[in-house]
Amino acid sequence: MGTVTLGVSIAVPEPYGSLLQRRRAGFGDAAAHGIPTHVTLLPPTEVDAGRLPDIRSHLAAVAAAGRAFPMRLSGTGTFRPLSPVVYVRVVEGGEECARLQQHVRDASGPLVRELQFPYHPHVTVAHGIAEEAMDRAFEELAGFEAAWTVSSFALYEQGADAVWRKLHTYEFGRPGPARTIPAQGAPADDPAPAPYGG
Repeated sequence: MGTVTLGVSIAVPEPYGSLLQRRRAGFGDAAAHGIPTHVTLLPPTEVDAGRLPDIRSHLAAVAAAGRAFPMRLSGTGTFRPLSPVVYVRVVEGGEECARLQQHVRDASGPLVRELQFPYHPHVTVAHGIAEEAMDRAFEELAGFEAAWTVSSFALYEQGADAVWRKLHTYEFGRPGPARTIPAQGAPADDPAPAPYGG
């Protein structure tokens, strides 16, 4: 049956997702059009294709136990020189993402794996391109702001053409706390985040 390369992530909604994807391509990142804008929960992971039913059941259970939470992006950061990445920072919702990715990779489930680096939720906007272009991405998106309520995550498969395609969206089993989402650039109210599954 062979293997497939899977990833699990939280999609950045419109209009922000397409905007950041276009900006990423504009900085010269050739991979931009094949990667939907996202916050990673499980990095690219090769698995036996026969395990897909178990993986789907596992992710459905993780989502059913989950609760929607507020997410806010603001400004830029970089992993250089350790890794050639410029990203938009997750300034709210990071703790929930960290808990969620732990559940996705739980040792009792079918997606257990070690991470190359400690988990750090972020939205990549440049990867492996010229230093000057990385600097541009860091500077030009420094004022970027976005906020929304995360109510789901999704399973993706990478095709032979290196394009990531969504296989399924998993909605959380419970709604999050009531919240008004501010317009882009407006200050966000910052209620205490609800713990995953809490």
